[in-house]
Parts: sequence; C-alpha cells; structure tokens
Amino acid sequence: MFDDVSDLKLLGKSKTEYPSKVSPDLLESFPNRFPNRDYWVTLISDEFTSLCPMTGQPDYGTIVIKYKPDKRCIESKSLKFYLFSYRQEPTFMETVVNRILDDLVNACSPKEMIVVGKFKPRGGVVIEVEAHYKK
Repeated sequence: MFDDVSDLKLLGKSKTEYPSKVSPDLLESFPNRFPNRDYWVTLISDEFTSLCPMTGQPDYGTIVIKYKPDKRCIESKSLKFYLFSYRQEPTFMETVVNRILDDLVNACSPKEMIVVGKFKPRGGVVIEVEAHYKK
C-alpha cells in the first residue's frame, strides 16, 4: 500500500524558488490513508516572520498547527513555502493566525484544527494567539 503523491508539485523539486506573496494556492494536500481513525498531526514552525502593518518591523514567532485529518493531510513542504511567504506581509498577529487557520481548513477540510501563534516580545509584551476550527 503506497501513499498517493500524484497531486504534489513541490515535494521532490530540487530548485527552491521562495514565494514573495502570500497565497493559499501554495498549500498542497494528499489523501489520508486512515480517514476513519481520529488522530492528531502537529506541525511546528519556529522561524515564522511577518511584518507589523504600522511600523514595518519584523514580528518573529512560532506557529503550531495541530489537526485531526479527515480525507486529506497537509503536505509539509508546501506548508513551509506558505508560511515563508508571510515574510514580507504586513499583518497583525491576530489576523495572521486566523488567516492561516482559514487557509489550512480550506486546503484539507480537517475534522478539527488549532493554530497557535507564539510571538516574540516587542515592547516587553508577549502575544500568543490561538484560533480553533471544528467540523
């Protein structure tokens, strides 16, 4: 029994061309071989960067994505490219976490998903944003 990779475009590609604009079209998914079983997948990116929409200064943080797949799973290389595309995006932390959740839900229609943004302190204040989805 093999995993279906026929729809994946980024995985295995040798030349890396990083995106300069955020697009949910960057996200790819593959069929879940165990759709009748509830299990959690956790993806952690500890090098997330976006820009403050007021000052243009970078915001650094960790994005934690935890989800119960239904029929499809998120492909991790496409997620890396998608998250990387935020490096030039001016957006508030609250907006970015909810936007990531919406885009991921649209990409794989999970049974349940949580996205957490744990951002580095700026001005002495730590911001952590957590957004939930349940089918």
